[in-house]
Amino acid sequence: MTDTAEARAAALAAEPLRIAGPRPGFARGTLSSVRDILAHRELLASLVRRELKARYKDSALGFVWSLARPLAMLLIYYVALGQFLGAARDIPDFAIFIYTGLTAWGLFSESISVGTGSIIANTGLIKKVYLPREVFPLSVIGSSLFNFAIQLLILVAATVVAGAFPTGARWWYFPLSLAVVLVWSTALVLLLSAVNVYLRDVQYLVEVVVMILFWASPIVYSWALVRDHVSGALTDLYLANPMTLAVIGFQQTFWVGGSDQPVPGHLGERLGIALGVGLVLLWVFQRVFARLQSNFAQEL
Repeated sequence: MTDTAEARAAALAAEPLRIAGPRPGFARGTLSSVRDILAHRELLASLVRRELKARYKDSALGFVWSLARPLAMLLIYYVALGQFLGAARDIPDFAIFIYTGLTAWGLFSESISVGTGSIIANTGLIKKVYLPREVFPLSVIGSSLFNFAIQLLILVAATVVAGAFPTGARWWYFPLSLAVVLVWSTALVLLLSAVNVYLRDVQYLVEVVVMILFWASPIVYSWALVRDHVSGALTDLYLANPMTLAVIGFQQTFWVGGSDQPVPGHLGERLGIALGVGLVLLWVFQRVFARLQSNFAQEL
């Protein structure tokens, strides 16, 4: 054995033993996982950068493509729904209304759609070394936030150009709505990415559910239209969707032209409840993820 190999073996022997994998206990295990993720925050940042670079690798326009999809959807819905079907006549500042919903929805849908396959996409790393597996779905949340920030800048610029820049108390809805989207996205992506390792059909089911949730949220139609056609339990069911509340919260912030439009009662309280339920689910789903991650390497 060479001196280098002996020195490396001695250094490894001097390292304290560390338990790899989930720690037992609901609260203690969660705290241990959070500490483990924080200890690997530099790796998490590197994964976010890798996610962004890989997505636009060898592309001439690079990050400009992150705007292509929402702008294309905006154009389609504006022309098809706004002009051909006449929705723009009933919804003031229809373009800003549509883009506000698409901006909030883009963060949620990208996080869920890409994050579900994040564990499988990093099979090589998972099989070779131990690291907290949560960093892979969390890196997708980070890259989605970057794209969201770009779209948000475009939205703010659009409100300035339209002479309808939001001011005052309406900004309080923005951090609350954003927190709802982030907490629910993180909770769901942790659960779905772990289950997808064992049941590969999950990623296809997610595509269908995301499409249904898009039309179940007031993105291309207004809450006023929904209110006129549903009542009672159906209204409660519609408003139980956290993305419905988050989208309306975004619209309350950035859709100044719709200040006189109806909104669900107690929107702030509803968003607070959605955030609280989301935090509980985030905790539960993280523990489910921690339990399932033990056999990731064998299943992949």
